[in-house]
Amino acid sequence: MRWLAAHPGPSFSVQDVYTGWVEALRDLGQHIVEFNLGDRLTLYDSALLEVGPQMVRKALSPEQAIELAVNGLYAALYKVHPDVLFVVSGFMVPAELLDLARAYGTRVVILHTESPYEDQRQLALAAHADLNLLNDPTNIDQFRAVAPAHYMPHSFRPSVHHPGPAIPELKCDFGFVGTGYASRIGFFEAMNLDGLDVVLAGNWQQLAEESPLRGYVSHDPAECLDNADAVDVYRSARCGINLYRREAERPDLSAGWSCGPREIEMAATGLFFLRDPRPEGDELFPMLPTFTGPQDASEQLRWYLDRDDLRHDLAVKACEAVADRTFRNNARSLLELLA
Repeated sequence: MRWLAAHPGPSFSVQDVYTGWVEALRDLGQHIVEFNLGDRLTLYDSALLEVGPQMVRKALSPEQAIELAVNGLYAALYKVHPDVLFVVSGFMVPAELLDLARAYGTRVVILHTESPYEDQRQLALAAHADLNLLNDPTNIDQFRAVAPAHYMPHSFRPSVHHPGPAIPELKCDFGFVGTGYASRIGFFEAMNLDGLDVVLAGNWQQLAEESPLRGYVSHDPAECLDNADAVDVYRSARCGINLYRREAERPDLSAGWSCGPREIEMAATGLFFLRDPRPEGDELFPMLPTFTGPQDASEQLRWYLDRDDLRHDLAVKACEAVADRTFRNNARSLLELLA
């Protein structure tokens, strides 16, 4: 089949998901044409206008940049006329575009990556798709009330997420890669990290100048860690942690059921980590310890740092537990659903 894959826009976090799916579908013989929404957003957002001698301003507002970037997707649909439009996240894709694609015989598949936190937004878009794939099934019945929907678990790329040597400058006792939401910042600030080598990476643009965490961020806090470099942090840390965000569209959407993508990646890379408990994680990783709060996490972190052999043995079991959680297996499941 001929596919048009729409990039989610952000160049971190969900880009990993997009890349993994495109790679897997191609490996299974599908013809994939990519729509580089992220690159287009960067281009339009960077456009400048000269307003005086050695003076420039942005040519477009953020809203105008998004509109122009997404307009290219209409043209791509006309030129490619794909069998399937595969939308990852759909942060910026209008419902009318999905309706137009379906009117011309293209099947629309949306991979929703922000469940359950943004299910209110995702549910509104889901009604305009032929098939919805959810990363968390907490509210899947609501999705099935408007369109076909299936749970699709988070995955890893075996070519990237596998054990390997540590990077000397990233070696640390404790490492975390993710977005610095306010809830996570508060949690880490409340932990006792004194005397430990700590590496934080990902998207930490919300971090205040006076935060004690700034010294732990391994890159410019105004920038985001490139996805390809996340695995280096995993390989270089003695211990990791998974901490779910608490921010959601509504308070009732903050509690999920499924594992997060970083859990699967850390396990596949061979990193021992502490778990923020959730039902799927409890089923998949019963060998890994959970914590109840910052103080408990701090105490367990130091306890396990003193037990290298135990950490290694538990990390091996966690790696074995996710052996089948590959994008290729998920892509194969998707093809079966479409057939």
